[in-house]
Amino acid sequence: MIGHTIPRLLSKRLEERLGLFPAVALLGPRQVGKTTLAQVFAETDKARERHPVKKGLYLDLENPVDREKLADAWGYLVTKRDHLVVLDEIHRAPHLFQTLRGIIDERIRGGEPVGQFLLLGSASMDLLRQSGESLAGRIAYLELGPLDIRELARRDLMRLWIRGGFPRSFLAPTDADSAIWRESFIRTYLERDIPALGPRIPADTLRRFWTMLAHSQGGLWNAAALARSLAVDGKTVARYVDLLVDLLLVRRLPPFHANVRKRLAKSPKVYVRDSGIVHTLLRLDDSEGVLGHPIAGASWEGFVVETLLRAAPDRARASFYRTASGVEIDLILELPGARVWAIEIKRGLAPTVEKGFRVALDDVKPDRAFLVHGGDDRYPKGGGVEAIGLRELAEELAG
Repeated sequence: MIGHTIPRLLSKRLEERLGLFPAVALLGPRQVGKTTLAQVFAETDKARERHPVKKGLYLDLENPVDREKLADAWGYLVTKRDHLVVLDEIHRAPHLFQTLRGIIDERIRGGEPVGQFLLLGSASMDLLRQSGESLAGRIAYLELGPLDIRELARRDLMRLWIRGGFPRSFLAPTDADSAIWRESFIRTYLERDIPALGPRIPADTLRRFWTMLAHSQGGLWNAAALARSLAVDGKTVARYVDLLVDLLLVRRLPPFHANVRKRLAKSPKVYVRDSGIVHTLLRLDDSEGVLGHPIAGASWEGFVVETLLRAAPDRARASFYRTASGVEIDLILELPGARVWAIEIKRGLAPTVEKGFRVALDDVKPDRAFLVHGGDDRYPKGGGVEAIGLRELAEELAG
């Protein structure tokens, strides 16, 4: 089952961006499926339509043989004008951006087509943009997340939440095999990938920090408390979370700023982005372990947040609303067209709308309000609130 390839929803957007820009950067954490998507796309008829002579060319910048080919990057790449060139792990060779700019500009002057380079990276858009400033106006950025319930069958919802969306974790033959894969994934990041990026952080310390974030999944960022627990200062803790955010492993959800006469939360909420990684950090290997643990509700909330943000249209802004008295909206989406959606997240199949959510709706006055639950039914809850399953809301959000 590991060899099974699941079609990814991002394929269409990738095709569209390659039809508009000379270069596209496809970003996402390791093992999320970037290479598979790029290789499948590079060998499709669509890629051959754009490059009719030869199919895509794949180069892995962690492979010494491929790196040697790029020792004279200009000399090598200018001979590959009939290829869609895929450069994997591009963040490990930031010096290539200047070369790519020269090649792209030369081809633009010659009237050659868009969609020449597909760059894959495991670091955040912000980090890659810093390296790729020379490609401004010539490059588009897309993020590939873990598997999405819209890419799977409805019956897979529970397994996707428990195991997370990394393909090899989700597709593992058993829960035990999935847990082993996730443990190896965590260890590889701590012992190899993060040190290779430069930060000298002891693996044990960073794992403890990552685990603390999993324990407080969806909680308000409290640097002082975390610093005390790790016996480091606040700046060091901020550096740790910045690193995990840059690696697309952790999300900071900012507070919503509303013009209301109430004291609002000013700190972001912090989520470990993949639910399977949350469960492995907490040593919860199957549904029985997760459902019997106090983290279940917060884990489900993070899973829903990630699912909806992947479904949201371009330029959507996400935040949460919380007052000092605890009145809260779990997720607010500001969508193109000045539309605002307010979303409350509950794991049960028959959720109730709490008073605090209705008070918050009066404060924010969204265009639509939803109560996301763990089932498939859709029905009104009164007061303009609609109960809805996660998959259906994600599909509606994606349009």
